[in-house]
Amino acid sequence: MSSSESKPLGELALQTLAMPKDTNANGDIFGGWLVSQMDLAAGIASKKATRGRSVTVAIQNVHFISPVQVGATVSCYTEVVKKGKTSVHINVEVWSSAISIDELPNKMAQGLFVFVAIDEQGKPRPVPK
Repeated sequence: MSSSESKPLGELALQTLAMPKDTNANGDIFGGWLVSQMDLAAGIASKKATRGRSVTVAIQNVHFISPVQVGATVSCYTEVVKKGKTSVHINVEVWSSAISIDELPNKMAQGLFVFVAIDEQGKPRPVPK
């Protein structure tokens, strides 16, 4: 199972191990767990892009390409694709490599996460240019 793309877009924001406790009834990693990792990675990218606090307001077009196996290294890469007045759109790609060192990473999922920068009162604030 090999991805048609040879390398991730963006920068590595989060890396973790897929553990047995995160499996679904089929023994693969649960999609909800994967989305939560993607949201964490996007949150890190958003914090950098907005230079402060921000919140997830939308998750769009999450596409699960292939199941993630237990024991795989899961790497989330992020790229800010749009900055609005108070929002940022962040593309997140999930790449995974199995336990075998010889195996090249494969793209497993991709999605677009939208964040809004907020102030101390939780109100939208401008995103720095």
